[in-house]
Amino acid sequence: MTDDSTSPERVRIRRRSWARVLIPVVLILAWLVGAGLGGPLFGKVDEVSSNDQTSYLPSSADATKVQALLGEFNDGDAIPAIAVFVGEDELTDAELETITDAVADAPSLEGISDEVSPAIASDDGMAAQAFIPIQSDAELSDAAKALGAQLQADAPDGVKVYITGPAGFSADLVAGFSGIDGLLLGVALLAVFVILILVYRSLLLPIVVLSTSLFALCVALLAVWWLAKAGILLLSGQTQGILFILVIGAATDYALLFVARFREELRISHDKGAAVLAAWKGSFEPILASGGTVIAGLLCLLLSDLKSNSTLGPVAAIGIFFAMLSALTLLPSMLLLFGRAVFWPRRPAFEPEVVAAENGMPKKGLWAKLASLIKRRPRLIWIATTLVLLAGAIGVTQLDAVGVPQSDLVIGSSEARDGQVALGEHFPGGSGSPAYVVVNEGSLQDVADVLLGHDGVDTVAVTASDSPSGTANVTADGITAVGPPGTPAPDPTVVDGDIMLQATLTDAADSDGAASTVRDIRTQLADYDALVGGVTATAIDTNDASIRDRNLIIPVILVVIMLILMLLLRSILAPVLLILTTVLSFGTAMGVSALVFNGIFHFSGADPAVPLYGFVFLVALGIDYNIFLMTRVCEESIAHGTRQGVLRGLAITGGVITSAGLVLAATFAALSVIPILFLVQLAFIVAFGVLLDTFIVRSLLVPALSYDIGRRIWWPSKLGRGED
Repeated sequence: MTDDSTSPERVRIRRRSWARVLIPVVLILAWLVGAGLGGPLFGKVDEVSSNDQTSYLPSSADATKVQALLGEFNDGDAIPAIAVFVGEDELTDAELETITDAVADAPSLEGISDEVSPAIASDDGMAAQAFIPIQSDAELSDAAKALGAQLQADAPDGVKVYITGPAGFSADLVAGFSGIDGLLLGVALLAVFVILILVYRSLLLPIVVLSTSLFALCVALLAVWWLAKAGILLLSGQTQGILFILVIGAATDYALLFVARFREELRISHDKGAAVLAAWKGSFEPILASGGTVIAGLLCLLLSDLKSNSTLGPVAAIGIFFAMLSALTLLPSMLLLFGRAVFWPRRPAFEPEVVAAENGMPKKGLWAKLASLIKRRPRLIWIATTLVLLAGAIGVTQLDAVGVPQSDLVIGSSEARDGQVALGEHFPGGSGSPAYVVVNEGSLQDVADVLLGHDGVDTVAVTASDSPSGTANVTADGITAVGPPGTPAPDPTVVDGDIMLQATLTDAADSDGAASTVRDIRTQLADYDALVGGVTATAIDTNDASIRDRNLIIPVILVVIMLILMLLLRSILAPVLLILTTVLSFGTAMGVSALVFNGIFHFSGADPAVPLYGFVFLVALGIDYNIFLMTRVCEESIAHGTRQGVLRGLAITGGVITSAGLVLAATFAALSVIPILFLVQLAFIVAFGVLLDTFIVRSLLVPALSYDIGRRIWWPSKLGRGED
C-alpha cells in the first residue's frame, strides 16, 4: 500500500485544517488581551473626563475667555458652592452666630477651600447664605455631600441647609452620571440578552453575540481612555454613555446580520468553515458600508464649534470601528469553533433540497405574507404610510429645543435645585452665580453705571484681593468699603490692566430673564470691549453654538450619506428616495417626541443639541437598515428582476432587520436609566425612531415604493435598464 500522507494534496488539506483552528484561536486570544486591558478602565473614565460646560465651548467665546481669567483674579480655580440656611422663623442673632461658626469650620473638611465668605443674612431675616469654594481637584460630589452633612449637623435646630450654586449643580451631574459604568451597562446588556433569547431561542448564541459586543466595547474604551488621557480627546459623562450604547447596539446589529447569513449557509453546506466563509463574503460589504456610513456621519460632528459635539464624533467613530472589526473577526472565529452547536437546541438542518424548492425565498411566515401584500397593493401602502408619517411630523412644530435651565438638567430630586428655589425666595435670584464682566480698569465706573442702570442687575461688586470677602461693592459713587465705618475702600484687583466686575442678577442665573439681561448687557457694553461670562453667559454661548452646529451639520450629513449610498448602490434615484424616507421618519420621531415631552412628561424644554444628536443617530443608524435591505434587494434584482428582488429582499432580511431594530431600540432606551434630561430625551427619540424605522419605513414604505417604481429606482445604472 502506498503511503500518500506526504503528498502535496494531503499537505494542503492539513494546512487548511490547522489554519481553520489556528487563525480563529489567535483572533480570539487577541480580543481577549484587548478586553483584558480595557475592562479594568470601566469605573475610571471620570479620571480623564470633565463635565465643566465651559471646557466644551469654543476658545473664541466670551464665556470661555472669562473662565480662563477667573483664576487670575481670584487666585485659584475652585468651584463656588453656595450654602443656604433657611429658618422656620426669623433667624436670631444667636442662630446667625452659630451659622457663622459652622461656615468658618467648613475648611476643615477635605476638598474645601479656605476662601470662605462670612454668612450673610437676607433682608427678611429668614435665611442666610455663604460662599464656600470646593477645590477643583476634589471629588466634587463627595465634597458637596460631606459639606452639606457637616453644615446641617452644626446648624441650629429647625434650620434647613442646602448646597447649591455651580458646585451644587455640578455635583448633581456627577452623581447622575455615576450609574453609567454599572447600571447603564447592565441594563443594556440584559435587554439585548433577553431579546436575543426570544429571537433565537438558544442559550449559547446570545452569549457569543454579546461577547462580540462587550469585547468591542472594552477595546474601544481602551483606545478612547488613553487618547483622552493624552489630551487628544475630550470626554464627558454624556459622551461616555453614548459610546457604551452605540457600541453595544451597533456590534449586536452587525452580529445579527452575520449570524443570519451563517444560518442560511448552514442549510446548504455541511462544512462549517465553508459556511463561515460564505457568510463573511455576504456580510462584509453591507457591514463595512453600514459602519462606514455611520462613521462618516459621526465625523461630520468635527465641524461643530462645541467640543462636546466635535469630540463625540471621533469617540463614537472609534466605537463603531471596533464594533465592525469584532463582527468581522471575533464573531466568525467563535462561529467557526462552535459550528451548528452555537444554535443549540434549535440547530439549523442541512436541507439543500428545501432551499432549492424555496428558490432562496421563504414561502411561509410574516415576511412572506407582507411581501405578498406589497405585491398586491404597493401604491396604496406607500401613500398611506407617507401620510401617517407626515401627520406625526406635524408635532415637530411643538418642539422647544432652545435650551433648558441648569436646574432642570437632572431629573428627580435635587438638593441644588431646592437650594436655588430657597435662595430665590430670600435673596436676589442670581445670588452666587453672578455675571462676570472684564473691562479695562479705566472704564470701571462707566461700566458699573451701565450695569447698575439695568433693571435685571441687583448689585455690582469688583474683585478686590485685599478685601476680607474678596470683593468690594460698587455704587454710583464708586467703590465702597466692606466693614465698620471708617474702613478704607479696597483697591480692585488688576490683571494686565483689566478689572473684573461681578453683577448679581435679579433673576436666577439659568432663567430666561437672566439670559435676556446678559444679552442686553453685552449689547450695551460693546463700546467698552467688555467680556461677559459666568453661568448665564456660558449657557447662552453654548446654546448659540449648538444651534449654529445643528443648522450646519445636518445638511452636511445628508449630503455625505447620500454620496456613500450612491457609490454603494450605483444609483442616484434610490439613494435620494432612501434619504427622503429617512428624513421623513426622523421628522415623525421628533414630532411625536415633542408631543410626549410636552404633554406627558412636562419637560421644560430641550437642549439645542437634542435634535442634532437625534438626527445623527437616527439617520446614520437608520441608513444601516436601508443598506441591509437594499444591498440584498440589489443582489436579488440582478438574478430575478427588480420587483421580484424587492419582495425577495424583504422576505429574506425582514427578520434580521426587525431583530436588529429591537436590539438598537432597547440599547438606546437603556439610556433613560441615567437621570439626565438630555440622555432621557435622546433615549426616547432614538428608541421610538428606530422602531418606527424598522416596522414602518423599512417594512412597508421603502419596499412598497421601490416595488411601485420598479427598475427605474436603479437609474441610471445598468440595473435600471433591466427587468421589472
